[in-house]
Amino acid sequence: MAAESACPAPMKATSNGVFQGDNPLDYALPLAILQICLVVLLTRLLAFVLRPLRQPRVIAEIVGGILLGPSALGRNKDFLKAVFPSRSLTVLDTLANLGLLFFLFLVGLEMDPKSIRRAGKKALSIALGGISLPFALGIGTSFALRATVSKGVDQAPFLIFMGVAFSITAFPVLARILAELKLLTTDVGRMAMSAAAVNDVAAWILLALAVALSGSGRSPLVSLWVLLCGCGFVIGCVFIVTPIFKWMEKRCPDGEPVKELYVCVTLSIVLLSGFVTDSIGIHALFGAFITGVLVPKEGPFAGALVEKVEDLVSGLLLPLYFVSSGLKTNITTIQGLQSWGFLVLVIVTACFGKIVGTVAMSLACRIPFKEALALGFLMNTKGLVELIVLNIGKDRKVLNDQTFAIMVLMAVFTTFITTPLVMAVYKPNQKTSKVAYKHRTIKRKDPNSELRIFACFHTASNVPTMINLIEASRGTEKKEGLCVYAMHLMELSERSSAILMVHKARKNGVPFWNKGKRSDCDQVVVAFEAFRQLSRVFIRPMTAISAMHGMHEDICSSAERKRAAMIILPFHKHQRFDGVLETTRSEFRWVNKRVLEHASCSVGILVDRGLGGSTHVAASNVSSVITVLFFGGNDDQEALAYGARMAEHPGISLNVVRFLPRESADEIFLAEVKQKFKNLEAFKYEERWIKNTSETVDVLGEFNKCHLFLVGRMPVSRAAAMLKVKSDCPELGPVGSLLISPDFSTSASVLVVQQYVGPTPSSPLLPDKVAVIESPEHDTESG
Repeated sequence: MAAESACPAPMKATSNGVFQGDNPLDYALPLAILQICLVVLLTRLLAFVLRPLRQPRVIAEIVGGILLGPSALGRNKDFLKAVFPSRSLTVLDTLANLGLLFFLFLVGLEMDPKSIRRAGKKALSIALGGISLPFALGIGTSFALRATVSKGVDQAPFLIFMGVAFSITAFPVLARILAELKLLTTDVGRMAMSAAAVNDVAAWILLALAVALSGSGRSPLVSLWVLLCGCGFVIGCVFIVTPIFKWMEKRCPDGEPVKELYVCVTLSIVLLSGFVTDSIGIHALFGAFITGVLVPKEGPFAGALVEKVEDLVSGLLLPLYFVSSGLKTNITTIQGLQSWGFLVLVIVTACFGKIVGTVAMSLACRIPFKEALALGFLMNTKGLVELIVLNIGKDRKVLNDQTFAIMVLMAVFTTFITTPLVMAVYKPNQKTSKVAYKHRTIKRKDPNSELRIFACFHTASNVPTMINLIEASRGTEKKEGLCVYAMHLMELSERSSAILMVHKARKNGVPFWNKGKRSDCDQVVVAFEAFRQLSRVFIRPMTAISAMHGMHEDICSSAERKRAAMIILPFHKHQRFDGVLETTRSEFRWVNKRVLEHASCSVGILVDRGLGGSTHVAASNVSSVITVLFFGGNDDQEALAYGARMAEHPGISLNVVRFLPRESADEIFLAEVKQKFKNLEAFKYEERWIKNTSETVDVLGEFNKCHLFLVGRMPVSRAAAMLKVKSDCPELGPVGSLLISPDFSTSASVLVVQQYVGPTPSSPLLPDKVAVIESPEHDTESG
């Protein structure tokens, strides 16, 4: 057995098949396929089990690797010999490191040198505090370990490896945790990401130093040459590789696919860089990381590289690295009271150094204690980057089996406790969920007061109609004006890369006109900025990055923070070229329904049939007919109030069609509107008597040439009770469902309005979880 492990027989790539007597597990390719499938299945299962605990997937992947190793399933020698024989480990490690090479390229892509320069004194100070104290404690702990469980290792590299392992923060894992907790766009989240970026760069520099010192060469000049060549490589890349990337980035216009040649060249540069740094004696990973850092972050080029590489690397190749690491992790080597005592010591000192160092520096920067404590817990995140450091140390004989197992368990524990500790100490909803303001509806006693609309959109295709609707909502010059918060709803999926999340978070809440240089021609930004410059409307962009099941919380809480009178949501169906409404994504329907249930202001669902065309219509060119279908009740009054505001626009004509008079409250409000517009030619009021649904459809058919129907979601009257409409979209109510049914022919868009009437037992005001998405200016929000 010893001879086999020392010099295993080489494996052929493919077998001739079981029918010719070959065992597929004796051949490299089928065995590698089995290993990949096994680890992917196990890690995905563990991720599903840990999801209720809101743990990042890296925890499941590390634990899955450990379970497949000698700590659990690998204790069965037959299993280990069949699935992970020693002669297959070379192929396994090669594939794992290839996956890791491209993963480090992605990590470099997520690192923006410009954002590090813009980090500010606070972030730099917090990063310094989060590195220096744990690094010092790591060195102190290493003396105790070297005297007991790590006897015989080289002192200098061991000290630096332990210091780096204690002080590192996993930037990609932190981005995922912040997004899951809806903190990515908060002040705490932005500070944590900036500090983590600085921390990561410092840790990689220290790790390069440790790797250089851990070489097998006896002369100190060898380490010096390695360091000098490493510095020369970085300088050479800056002056040679960066211009190549910039040249390719300029030839990748927004909205067009990136050329396959550019992707191929970039990936080849990644491999070549890995080859050079490995030849120098640092590690192939450093070359890939440096290459990723040098890729321009603006424009579609970086995003296209992420999309091309991420799924294959994260889904198939990278899990092999966790197996490779798990096969080296033998928890059973931690035996005796002394070893378990050292495990506790390592965990306590690592957490203490990281948390106390970060909190102390945060308090020195005058950050409130709870936010400082949350920063401390967030910066204590380890993950895959920690595992990389430990594996390099293990391969370089700096860490023995027992020390390696202790450090791996420390990494798992510190990352595992991050989410629950942050949730326990930092709850932004305590500060923001109780916002008191009076204008929660469009219908109000003072119609000249400022109107705040919270407009949501999923894609750029929603924007033209949304802008034309906002244009129609401007009102007259005598009013205090219109304030619009445009929220881009982004789904946080399993494949959401940190580069995309951080890029959106960095732009969140920043005025369009303060962005300075923009290399990418973002359609949404250009559209909203052009509209802002042409109108009196104040527009502020916002971003919600959350899973579908929690997206309504972001919408409701942010709308309340901004004191919105109405939330406008796009309908979950879009119109095809033939006029038929087709489902975009059914999940959007459930988001809309939950917003209707939980919103603390009025809500409108916009069925887009091209209001005003596919582009923004200038104010002087607006010529639209809007029809309000009035049956009765609060929702219909809210729709009429919105229509009355739109009618003040000189290019809009308003038709109000009343279906059978009902209660005195409706009579009074209708009388007010008629009195207001009695001398306006663009205002028409009609009353129609109906007996059934078919007569209602006939009346509606007379107005099907208008541009927009405004209707209440749940009308209350005898006329409304006569409507018998079968629909799979109850969120639109009976009239809205009738207007989008195939039986009714129209090209008009439909805005279905629900008036806010206050919290009820069956309709809670807001859930506990809140996504805080601040905008730095224009916070003089008078109720």
